[in-house]
Amino acid sequence: MNKFAFVDTRTVDEALSQLGDGAVVKAGGIDLLDLMKEDIVSPPKLVNIRNIDSLRGITAAQDGLRLGPLSTLSEIAAHPEIQQRYTALSDAAGHAATPQVRNMATLGGNLMQRPRCWYFRSSDFDCKKKGGGSQECHAHEGENQYHAVMNNSICAMVHPSSTAVPLLAMNAQVEMTSKQGKRSVPMGEFYVPPEESLINETVLQPGEIITSIFVPAPERGTRSAYQKYGEKESFDWPLADAGIVLVMDGERCRKAAVVMGVAAPTPIRSQAAEAVLTGATIDEATARAAAKAAMQGATPLSQNAFKIQLFQTAIYRTILLAAGQLQRDPSAIG
Repeated sequence: MNKFAFVDTRTVDEALSQLGDGAVVKAGGIDLLDLMKEDIVSPPKLVNIRNIDSLRGITAAQDGLRLGPLSTLSEIAAHPEIQQRYTALSDAAGHAATPQVRNMATLGGNLMQRPRCWYFRSSDFDCKKKGGGSQECHAHEGENQYHAVMNNSICAMVHPSSTAVPLLAMNAQVEMTSKQGKRSVPMGEFYVPPEESLINETVLQPGEIITSIFVPAPERGTRSAYQKYGEKESFDWPLADAGIVLVMDGERCRKAAVVMGVAAPTPIRSQAAEAVLTGATIDEATARAAAKAAMQGATPLSQNAFKIQLFQTAIYRTILLAAGQLQRDPSAIG
């Protein structure tokens, strides 16, 4: 690990004044310190925002939910209003990593995690995403059983954030602040796919800090759920996950959002699956048809075709969980 300066800040303005010249924001530091220890990043200065009180707090109002980026995953998972009205978000936060990590990890940090790919995460490989000389994605011809099965032609990394999945399904907005002021972007525009940039994973610019996440109030009849599946029951990265939001009118679905996280380099909504659900009665047959539709256009690599069926299972079971027709799957991890 390189030598670095550590600056503690107490206000957003103070933190912004410390950015520049390669300085990096540190909140919980869970992912950042891993990257530094592996020599993937070597920032000369860490700007600690952990003690900025204005970035904390969870406020549930009539128009929606406001989340401070320093809210921990444990706080989000345990919040009664989130459990009741934004269930998928509570599920995602509450089943990430371990209790110790959830007590430390922040929502902002979870959204800003770097990709899960052992070629990117290893200093032994000149991954083109790190600006190395390689022109090919090592995962395309290498060990790729955990890699993306969709949108993977440029880079086969998978997106690591569990909370981004329900936030995308719930049409959340991310507020970012710089010295020039504030701006907000929809969650659907927050992440940058590899086809647009191999270096930038989000639209957050140098000199900006996430200062708030807003989730619009759910419509009457909204139900949601999130589940993930992996090799181990706890403290494991998912192989497949699904975030589902259904706006129900009795047994009929008026609107649907189907989002997958680790299927691709960014969280993706499946319009094909949503079309199957919208206007339909939610039952086992409809859920299976939507799950199958979600995997249309998948391009598995040499070792990860098994993820197609696993994603179909995750989506099918999470649709029925959201609809109240199935209990949480005991084989889901977390």
